[in-house]
Amino acid sequence: MLDRALNTAAVGALFGRDDGAPAGWAISAAPVGYLKAVAAMEARVAAIAEGRAGELVWLLEHPALYTAGVSARPADLLDPDRLPVFASGRGGQFTYHGPGQRVAYVMLDLTRRRKDVRAFVAALEAWVIGALGHFNVDGQIREGRVGVWVERRPAGLTPREDKIAAIGVKLRRWISFHGVSLNVEPDLGHFSGIVPCGVTEHGVTSLVDLGLPVTLDEADAALLVSFRQIFGPATPADPPA
Repeated sequence: MLDRALNTAAVGALFGRDDGAPAGWAISAAPVGYLKAVAAMEARVAAIAEGRAGELVWLLEHPALYTAGVSARPADLLDPDRLPVFASGRGGQFTYHGPGQRVAYVMLDLTRRRKDVRAFVAALEAWVIGALGHFNVDGQIREGRVGVWVERRPAGLTPREDKIAAIGVKLRRWISFHGVSLNVEPDLGHFSGIVPCGVTEHGVTSLVDLGLPVTLDEADAALLVSFRQIFGPATPADPPA
């Protein structure tokens, strides 16, 4: 069942910037609407590509909503009237965002790192796996299933795999945007309104669902430590306007 563990040191060596410059690290305290966030990302990505702004990782929460990636199938929206639905330019299919889930929008210049999409996605997975390790959660990856998974072995029941983090990115002129979402303490019931990421045979979990009373602030701290190990330095920054 377990495919492989990532060598985070090796991945990190591949994804530090060639000049060692830090990425900005911004956290929005209040929920941010989806369309507002996308507009801010679009503007920042253009500014990075034109040399007018530096890289940025933007951590936030969204109000409860669904997004449909470029591969989303209409039939996978099981309850279209439950929550607002937004088309998204990221890769992937349907996913849920909402309070208690940490969304990290990652705007990095791969021309200064490595122009390799598969390796970049692997680095994002390694980043999340490293953060989960701070809470003694064994995050895993699976061939053919992007994202981070945990294997659960409840007493007397069949072992199962649940997804704890989703990944969906887009590149424009080798600048990344969109990113990852880590389930800290979201309302997992909303995932029943979709087929999450098009996967029907596995479930969804969160840190709190695993019995770990982790706060968003604690998750953010773990994500920052792991980011520095995988991608290099990061420094506090303001969220994009």
